[in-house]
Amino acid sequence: MFKKIIALFVLSVLFGSCASNSKIVYMNNAEQGQSGTLVKYENVLQPDDKLAIIVTADEPALAAPFNLIYVSLQSNQLNNVNNNDALTSYLIDQKGEIDFPGVGKVKLAGLTRIEAEKKIKDILSKQIQNPGVNLRVINFKVSVSGEVVRPGPVVVNGDRITILEALSAVGDLTIYGKRKEIMIIREKEGVKTIGYVDITDKDIINSPYYYLCQNDVIYVKPNKTKVNSSVIGPNLTVGISAISLIVTIIALSTR
Repeated sequence: MFKKIIALFVLSVLFGSCASNSKIVYMNNAEQGQSGTLVKYENVLQPDDKLAIIVTADEPALAAPFNLIYVSLQSNQLNNVNNNDALTSYLIDQKGEIDFPGVGKVKLAGLTRIEAEKKIKDILSKQIQNPGVNLRVINFKVSVSGEVVRPGPVVVNGDRITILEALSAVGDLTIYGKRKEIMIIREKEGVKTIGYVDITDKDIINSPYYYLCQNDVIYVKPNKTKVNSSVIGPNLTVGISAISLIVTIIALSTR
């Protein structure tokens, strides 16, 4: 009789703990060949972005004075300063500007990379013929925290990264991560906003948070199982200890 009770208890726990695929599988309602209207994404430059800008021309000697590395070499600064990165890249200040050699202050914040390249090219066209401009953000990163395998910053080498790529970079969610309510904290023009995405829904590709922006913070909340375990854990230990004590007392008293 006791064995039957134990068996029934184990079966009830197993069946009661079954999880639905819809709570775990990403984009589980997507169908083969199905597509949505993908949100157009263009990263916008903002203060504290660090930029690498290379200027070219039909005559390289004419473009050289507009390249920061050339200016630094000419002044021997590279030999005197430990942080060479500060002498080969531009930091957008809080006014949204960079100090461009041979030009002066140029406001780039609020522009996309393509727009910024065009703006610099238009300015240089007044001084050199047929200039080329290549601009890259070299400190593009996002941060992921919460119920993921390896929380921390994710450095982005290209111009964009999706939320699914960012989660993959930190080892994906743990089994305790809440997949239907992932928080994204985003700052734009000094104003912080909070958005939520459901990565189990195919419509995530239409979300303005599908593509992440510079310095976005992604937080994965714990699900009910994790929250409950934080309470059940200590109580369960106390309960087992109490039952063990009672069984010991009963065993001693029936001898």
